[in-house]
Amino acid sequence: MTKFVTEPERRLDISQSAEVLIVGGGIAGISAAIAAARGGRKVTLIEREYCLGGMATLGLVTIYLPLDDGLGNQVIFGIGEELLRLSIKHGAEANYPRVWIEGGTIEEKKKHRYITQFNPHIFALEAEKLLCGLGVNILYGTLAASAVMEGDKISGIVIENKSGRSVIECSCVIDCSGDSDIAWLSGADTALHEGGNGLASWYYYKKDGDVRLKMFGLADLPPSENPQEKKDDPYGNATVASLTNTRFSGVDGPELSRAVIEAHGKMFEDILEHKKTDPEYVPVTISTIPLVRMSRRLCGEYTLDESENRVSFSDSIGLTGDWRRPGPCFEIPYRTLYTNKVRNLLCAGRTISVTDAMWDITRVIPGCAVTGEAAGTAAALTYDFPSLDVASLQAKLREGGVKIHI
Repeated sequence: MTKFVTEPERRLDISQSAEVLIVGGGIAGISAAIAAARGGRKVTLIEREYCLGGMATLGLVTIYLPLDDGLGNQVIFGIGEELLRLSIKHGAEANYPRVWIEGGTIEEKKKHRYITQFNPHIFALEAEKLLCGLGVNILYGTLAASAVMEGDKISGIVIENKSGRSVIECSCVIDCSGDSDIAWLSGADTALHEGGNGLASWYYYKKDGDVRLKMFGLADLPPSENPQEKKDDPYGNATVASLTNTRFSGVDGPELSRAVIEAHGKMFEDILEHKKTDPEYVPVTISTIPLVRMSRRLCGEYTLDESENRVSFSDSIGLTGDWRRPGPCFEIPYRTLYTNKVRNLLCAGRTISVTDAMWDITRVIPGCAVTGEAAGTAAALTYDFPSLDVASLQAKLREGGVKIHI
């Protein structure tokens, strides 16, 4: 017989109020907070860890993927470019984008995409300084536990942290959790990625006096791939291989713990193997969150697919290229960010409404910045997102330098 307990009913204090409540402090959350705060809103950002940046910093996936289409054309501007420049304000770890920042020719730009590699710790500190300077209220160590609904709108989010359990009342929510947690908690339709996630545990190590990034394992190989097959990474640094056949959804607690432990074990084996020939080989830092790439997403009012390369949408809120290959370019419809079922909720980052094929394109840093900026800008204009005049949103985005149409 299934055992259970019934929690006694209790009253929860409203601990804080926000006009815009952002859940998740990754690249999408940072971008949304910047845009909403600059738009004059009172913004609170909650983050379960104690550092901003998500996968980009805590996960050590320190590759700022391309802001261009691979054909020499920059397609991402605005906050997406602002954050790239911020990430290397104190110097790039690798791939300094000289031809893009210092005025290279079109032929040079065709040969060298607008990418870079940044230091995760400096980037996280700069992002925190930026948000605090804009008046964003950051609550670290805080988990979103449930959504308080009033009809088809969220009136508050139940949170848990060291102060206990309470409610943040809000006018709207931007879900940048990476796993559509708020969409799921509020009753919006969501979908899981069919392929799941592979094991990975990136780490920095010291060798010959230099600190280097080890891309240990891929988290985005489909299950059909040979797990021992080596792949050249797209940045020309090294080869990257899948670790095992293990796949995990990213939204199951015990499963996540098992996946992290297995990834840690493989990483430890790798470190010890290197130490056999180089006793001074030591890890400097390891990823401190699971390397989840595609887990759960919103089923929004439109679902974008990879086949819609260079298709124009009247409600486009920005562009993204394809980090995997030169040529493709996509307009991202505003309708991929919202659902009529929860009218004051937007999703941004890797939680927007896309097919599994498109997910691998939009989940990375540039796409997260584009959709985060759009969500934060929309929240500065209205709290009823399906009724927003898209032309006014596009005008505001253009003011910030965003390119709307191809």
